[in-house]
Parts: sequence; C-alpha cells; structure tokens
Amino acid sequence: MVHLINITRQHGDRILLRDAGLQILPGDRAGLVGPNGAGKSTIFRLITGEELPDKGIVSCSKKTVIGHFSQDVGDMSGRTALAEVMGAAGDTVRLGEEVRQLESAMSEPMDDGKLAALLERYGDAVAEFEHLGGYDLESRAQAVLTGLGIGPDEYLRPVESFSGGWKMRIALASILTINPDVLLLDEPTNHLDVESIVWLENWLAKDFKGAVLMTSHDRDFMNRIISRTIEVANGEVTAYTGNYDFYLREREIRRRQLIASHQRQQAMLAKEEDFIARFAARASHAAQVQSRVKKLDKIERIELPAEQRQMRFEFTEPPRSGGDVVCCEDLAKFWPLPDGSKKSVFSGVSGVIRRQEKIAVVGVNGAGKSTFLQVLAGRTEPSGGTATIGASVSTGYFSQHALDILHPDRTIFDTVQEAMPDATIGTIRNLCGAFLFSGDDVDKRISVLSGGEKSRVVLAMLLAQPFNFLILDEPTNHLDIQSREILLEALQKYSGTVILVSHDRHFLRSLANRVFEIDHGEMRIYEGNYAYYLSKNAGRG
Repeated sequence: MVHLINITRQHGDRILLRDAGLQILPGDRAGLVGPNGAGKSTIFRLITGEELPDKGIVSCSKKTVIGHFSQDVGDMSGRTALAEVMGAAGDTVRLGEEVRQLESAMSEPMDDGKLAALLERYGDAVAEFEHLGGYDLESRAQAVLTGLGIGPDEYLRPVESFSGGWKMRIALASILTINPDVLLLDEPTNHLDVESIVWLENWLAKDFKGAVLMTSHDRDFMNRIISRTIEVANGEVTAYTGNYDFYLREREIRRRQLIASHQRQQAMLAKEEDFIARFAARASHAAQVQSRVKKLDKIERIELPAEQRQMRFEFTEPPRSGGDVVCCEDLAKFWPLPDGSKKSVFSGVSGVIRRQEKIAVVGVNGAGKSTFLQVLAGRTEPSGGTATIGASVSTGYFSQHALDILHPDRTIFDTVQEAMPDATIGTIRNLCGAFLFSGDDVDKRISVLSGGEKSRVVLAMLLAQPFNFLILDEPTNHLDIQSREILLEALQKYSGTVILVSHDRHFLRSLANRVFEIDHGEMRIYEGNYAYYLSKNAGRG
C-alpha cells in the first residue's frame, strides 16, 4: 500500500533519515517510536505528501485513502460538531450527490448509447460510494462522536464553543469517520479519558479494517493495538515484529549483542594495529604488515548508536508527616448555574488519606476529579463539609493548568530558582540538568517551550521543595513513554503520600494502592490497587 524506499531527509544541518525504508501493508498495526525530534512526524508528512524526500521514493497507490490525525487541529468554526465530522468525508458527500444526480438523469428519456454510458458511470459511482461507507456516513459519525465522549445532546453544538481538548476529539472523530485505508495517528490518546481510550482501542481492534501507523505516549494503548514496532533513531528506521513491550526486550538484546560485537572488534583491531606498529619498520615482515593494513581498510567498523538522553531524578527524602494526611467529612462541591440552581460535582465524601498511600482518583471526563484535587490542595473552597490537613503535612500541587501560569518571559533557570531561592547556582543547574535542560538550555524562555518541556519545568519546581504530600493532576500529559517511566519509578520510591489523576492505565496500575472513584457526584472508595478496582468494574479498561 505505502512504501518508503531509501529515503533521506534533512532539516537544516540535521539528518533525520538516511537511506531509510518503511512499508505499510494491508491490515498493518504498527507503532512509531523514538526520541523527540528523531523524525517520526517527518515520516507522517512524507506519507501524506506534505514533505518530499531529499532522496528516495515514496510510493502509494492512487486509490489508497490516507487519514492523518495530528495535534494541529487548525481552525474550527461555523459548523456543528456533527457537520464538522461529516465534512471530513467531503469526497464521499460529493459522490453521494453525484449518485443522486445520475439517478435523476436516468429517469429522463435518452438514446441507448447515452443511457449505457450513464449506467456505467452510475455503477462505478455506487461501488465507490459503498466502498467509502457513504450509506451509513451519518450514523457512523454519530457513533464515533459518542464513543469519544461527545453525546447526542452535543451533536448540533457549534464547534467553536468546544475547548481545545474537545476540538481534538472532534478532529479525531473526523479522521476515524472517513474510514481510510491507512490511518496515521499522532498521539491520539492525548486529551482522552480512560473510557474514550478503551472505546478507541475496541474500535481499532474490531471495527477498523485498514492499516494503522501511530505514535503514542500511552504504553497500554500501544501494547493492545500494535503488532509491529518501528523505531526511528540516529537516522535509521528499524522494525521489530511485536508490540511495545516486545520491542523494549528485543532492543535490549540487540544492544547487548552489538556492544559485545563492538568489543570483540575493538580487541581484534587493537591486536592488528599493535602488530603493524611493532613490525612496520622490519623488511622481513613487510608483506604481512601490508596484508594486515589492507585487511583493516576493508573491515566495516561497528558503531554504537548515541544513547538517548533521559530525564533522571529522585524525590528528596521529605520530612515525615502525621499518620492522617487528610481527613474528609461530608465534603461537597457545587457549581452555581446561570438559572440560580446548583450543579453537584460531588457530595458526602468522607474518608481518610493516610501517610505513604498512593491513591488514584478515577471517573469519566467531567466527573469532578480535578475539582476534588483542587479542594484538597486548597485552590478552591468546598461548598460543604471539611477537608482537614493533618499534622506536619506540606503539600505540592501539580495542575494541568500550572503550565499556563508559568511566566512566559522568565527563563527556565529563573523559574526553578524562584522555587528554591536559597540554592546555589550549581544546585539549580544540576536539577535543571536532571530534567534535560543543560548548558544554554536553562536560558530558554518559557514562551518558547513545548508542552512536554513545560511539564518538566513544573516537575523540577516540585522536586525543588521538600513536600511530603503530592497532589498530581495529569502529571504524565506531554511526557514521552521514557519520561513517564522515570517519573513512575521516582514516585514508587517516594516516601511521602500521593494522590493523582491520570489517564495512563499502566501508570495507575503500577503505582496506586487505593482508588477513589467519582461517579455522578458520589465518591466510591476501593481498598485495593487499580487492578482490584478494574476487577470490580469489569470492562472499564
């Protein structure tokens, strides 16, 4: 279907791809992995024709329909959510209109030759319309919107009234609805809650028959969807026949084998070079020396790839808090509505958060998870009841909106220094370096940083202070899989108390030992880990 043959692509002085090859076959389920900036998005743009290779061939059948979901949704306005989704299938809509016009034309009297030509075109148009799923386009668009969390009561809502995250869902629904032959997905799980991610997994596994090539920072999602992993790194494209976990194991095996081969070759080269150096001046060994020089010239040197830089840190040992970190009694939160009534977010929440617990707060999008964390963090007042912070508790709060309140004109260094004013320049630079900001990077202004870089700055600010109670609202957003794993390991070792919201199921399953679920304004507490919670709610993930 799609073939990339001996592709070389360079941006400025950076060679992203060097004589790289990739093919997408019917029914493929492949994941693109590799460090940020390695060339994954470039591969998507080469396939769609947005970029051209400097060298090599991109081959794609003319009839192959390619759907590309990226994080840049563009401008959305002037249509309802349903019309926006159906509008993505513009060719299908136009083809349906042509079918209706042909049907109307064939009802008029005409000579046999013209009728035969109309019938032939009509047959071709109907076959193509059916292939594109034209007859069930509207019902398919509605089903996809609902699956992604936009229900029937919002189908006719203007798209401009949706927030950026929900516009992402509408854009994703548009791509899924056209039912392409090749589906290119760039981080499709960003801005989705667990329920929508599970729906998307099931849709891709059961309903979608085309090929998939995707990137994702969600480890569980990758493992459940892909059967082939394609690594883009150091200008090369390497395929692994297996899911993401298989790729990690196999890559480590290959890395060890390569290091061993490199070491053997280095030992052999040293031995040969030593012989040449010792006997180069002796006429009696001239032939042997020349033979070995020629041998060395012909040997292809084994090169070890550069190690990917990784975020690295551990939370400092926090001061011990009391045994009861937070005591909630009949805690409630209401939001006032324009008509004077109140919308209940949650109510009647009673319970205790104990020292060293790792608690996951779960629930559908809009259930009130973030609001609950805001109440615990003291960022919003409860409407009823109390949330009493225990003795010697110091609270650190990571919010999805913390990225927005970073001062855009300050540098990374200034921002972190503000969180630890008594620290030395060396200490601040070391902390910044642990979050991949080294050298002149610390002088970058916040305004030029990506979402992932801003997340790392906020996490560095949290680490700079000795908090023993961390309230984390989507800390994994914008972080790649490797950074998520490092954050997970640090939180597992952290001796304080954690309560968090995340849509990364691998993260929750590996960390939480207790689960709070908010459902229709009520809080249910599960005295077990995330796997226990799922076993009590079969089918939720």
